[in-house]
Amino acid sequence: MLGTGLTNEIKSTFKHGSMLTRLIYVNLAVFIAVKLVDAIFYLFALGDSNFLLEWMQVPAQLGQIARHPWSLFTYMFLHHDFIHILFNLLWLFWLGKIFLEYFNGRQLLTIYLLGGLFGALTYILAYNLFPAFSDVVPFAYALGASASVLAIVVATATYVPNYTIYLLFLGPVKLKYIALFSILLDVVTLKDGNAGGHIAHIGGAFFGYLYASQLRKGTDLGKGFGKMLDTIASWFKPKKKLKVTYRRGETDLDYNYRKKVEQQEIDSILEKIARSGYESLSAKEKELLFKQSRKS
Repeated sequence: MLGTGLTNEIKSTFKHGSMLTRLIYVNLAVFIAVKLVDAIFYLFALGDSNFLLEWMQVPAQLGQIARHPWSLFTYMFLHHDFIHILFNLLWLFWLGKIFLEYFNGRQLLTIYLLGGLFGALTYILAYNLFPAFSDVVPFAYALGASASVLAIVVATATYVPNYTIYLLFLGPVKLKYIALFSILLDVVTLKDGNAGGHIAHIGGAFFGYLYASQLRKGTDLGKGFGKMLDTIASWFKPKKKLKVTYRRGETDLDYNYRKKVEQQEIDSILEKIARSGYESLSAKEKELLFKQSRKS
């Protein structure tokens, strides 16, 4: 009973919650699914369970991307370490709530997906362009929501740069400084490991800046993509069933009876007028008399 109630509550929250809630749920669901597969493979000695990661994480090598094109999107929902998903979802929750004060849910999803896609493409381009990565391209993979989250952070900071939040030990800090520090941190730690992740973050941040700066000028770069998402979502919505009703045609007997009743009502009204005058009629009787005069 407890499990059923919890499942129904989660379904209801996902269905009726905001887009921010849904993004968090999807990330958590993918994380739990990967961990469950890991546990099953371990307990039953089934061997390596990394096939899920290999299927969903985005590779740097162009040939592998051609075989796994979906990974350009699946990677941004994939986390393997608890600390990784914890910090990403905390960032997503805090900054996502600020984002939704100025944008709508569809725009949040659009920036999340396009920011993550832009981050992946930046990472792939860098790994195939710069000599520093030539030896590791065949073995390089990226995963995590960081590029998508940073796109949301920078988009919000670009749109409302002076929005102030209160940080522990630091006090009030404007959002633009938080975004700049995040980008700077990725740049200065590029050589310290996880270069692909840092590059993807920078790509996501650039898209967030581009999106918000253009939106301030009246151009929504994600409008077409948002419409495409709406179209895809409509494919999975249940079709409304067409309800067909049949009315039995009026027979001659029914028609004659109805006309007889109507005539009796009119005769009664006319008699009342003769006795007490037109003003003695009720509103309903006046309406009936008016309708009958229109038919004549």
